Amino acid sequence: MNADLHPRRTAYAILGATALMALYGGIRLVPGSREPGPGWTAGHTAMFAGLLLFVPILLALRRVLAPRRTAAGRLAANAALGTAFAGLACSLVQIGIDLVVGLKAADKPDQSRMFERIQDVPGVSAAVYQVGPLLFYVGLLAMLIAASVGAGRALRWWSPVLMLVGTVATAADLAFIPVAAVCYLAALAPLVRQGVARTPAVA
Repeated sequence: MNADLHPRRTAYAILGATALMALYGGIRLVPGSREPGPGWTAGHTAMFAGLLLFVPILLALRRVLAPRRTAAGRLAANAALGTAFAGLACSLVQIGIDLVVGLKAADKPDQSRMFERIQDVPGVSAAVYQVGPLLFYVGLLAMLIAASVGAGRALRWWSPVLMLVGTVATAADLAFIPVAAVCYLAALAPLVRQGVARTPAVA
């Protein structure tokens, strides 16, 4: 296997995920994009693809945390990864539902009725729209913090800080999604350098 494979894949994933996230945020600002139509479909397709690209990013973070010396450290890293993946799965389901509803709904009122029927199903609202997606950010933030503290820290302190700033900004107002994308890009970019440093040369 080429020694550059993991760093290159991580770099492409970081650039792609944050660019697609920014694209989604930008499309949301276009009038008419929040109702069934090309804008809704394009924006949610971009966000779905961007979320998928977080899979290699999370795996890259886990590789950075691989040299945990204690069983407790390894268990904590795996728990954070599992939490992030669970939240990512919930987020993908949410965006998938949004895509399907946007494609099937005839207009905005019809779209609202379809969302109400879906969210009235017991457990769906909490798992897919409220609590579930938050697990992605909790797990990701925990991994960034773990990678930026301790004697063998791989990332700098500002990586989890930037991630938190971007997440809080979008929670306050979805209009800040492009700003959050820039924060995420800056927070995750050091992973590429770490991947290069940690990937052994293969003859």
